Amino acid sequence: MHLSSKAPERYKPRMRFLHTMIRVRDLDAALDFFCDKLGLREVRRSEHTEGRFTLVFLETGAEGDTAQIELTHNWDRTEPYTVGRNFGHLAFAVRDIYTTCERLQRAGVTILRPPRDGRMAFVRSPDQISVELLQEGDALPPAEPWRSMPNTGEW
Repeated sequence: MHLSSKAPERYKPRMRFLHTMIRVRDLDAALDFFCDKLGLREVRRSEHTEGRFTLVFLETGAEGDTAQIELTHNWDRTEPYTVGRNFGHLAFAVRDIYTTCERLQRAGVTILRPPRDGRMAFVRSPDQISVELLQEGDALPPAEPWRSMPNTGEW
């Protein structure tokens, strides 16, 4: 059953989304992608020497947006993680899909699914986590070079 915001109080869930955890092999590469390129900010970090791992929490910083991404770096991991079947993608609303994709492209990020429709694009993190970028509000009018750009790889 779909629960709308107009549902009686007894039907509203008493929980809120906290974070999505992603295991990363190279913490510096992950932070470069998520913070320097996508624009998220680090809000909390904890080192666990006995367990040999680091947890880094990231958020958008947008007013009212409390969702976070938890990057888990297991210090002794040398092999890449496989992409799990139960994880699809992270999704972020952006103010201008074209400007965002152009900025990412200039930073060396491959736009795997270009925003041909002015609405949606996909990129991947260094650990192959699929990231969906969605135009905030209505789709922008289709524009070049995005309109005729083909998909690249998997997204």
